[in-house]
Amino acid sequence: MSTRKNLFLSLFVGLLAIGCSDKVANKSTVSEEKPEETKQKNTMIVISTDLGEMKAILYNETPQHKENFIKLIKEGYFDGTLFHRVIDGFMIQGGDPDSKTAKPGQMLGQGGPGYTVPAEFRQELIHKKGALAAARMGDQMNPQKASSGSQFYIAQGKKYTANELNILSSRMGKAFNQTQIDTYTTVGGVPFLDYEYTVFGEVIEGLEVIDKIAKVQKDRYDRPTQDIKMTIKIIEE
Repeated sequence: MSTRKNLFLSLFVGLLAIGCSDKVANKSTVSEEKPEETKQKNTMIVISTDLGEMKAILYNETPQHKENFIKLIKEGYFDGTLFHRVIDGFMIQGGDPDSKTAKPGQMLGQGGPGYTVPAEFRQELIHKKGALAAARMGDQMNPQKASSGSQFYIAQGKKYTANELNILSSRMGKAFNQTQIDTYTTVGGVPFLDYEYTVFGEVIEGLEVIDKIAKVQKDRYDRPTQDIKMTIKIIEE
């Protein structure tokens, strides 16, 4: 296995069934304030691929991530990039500009615009299925949990039983709130990522496309063997 550091996941493959990280989220970085009333509309985007379209909204509650993502979309930054890392039962990841010209079998996950975005954790924004979240470098190199400037992932995960969540909570040393419990036992998702990676939007149509992409054949780097290119457009702002 390559020792090369990849944006995103120093935590995960061993966590997919029910495991978890030894690290506990820094609760002091999580805002527990309820979102303020606002007349600002959620920005809606469409992520188009050969396997279908996903419509998503960008949250007003994470303004720095929203502003950055909109900026990149308007620049055409994501158009022609790949979903370069997919793990069934976990997530699909994209946003690496190097993927536009990548050769078959090339390991991806290092590219970006050359800056990061400060973490914007919100108590109510969790990794339910369809959550749109920012990739980042691991805690050793990035203790502030700052997000990649462009790489993102869409959570797939699974549905959990109450007992599984209890076991996971015990292993993490962190209790799940009622919203998390209700969400992960009904909608499903990836609970062990909450407050470790910034969630800044969610897929509201096309959840089945996540499943299609996650199930494709892939290589040893979890890169699909057949390129899955995307374009992202703003359809309502």
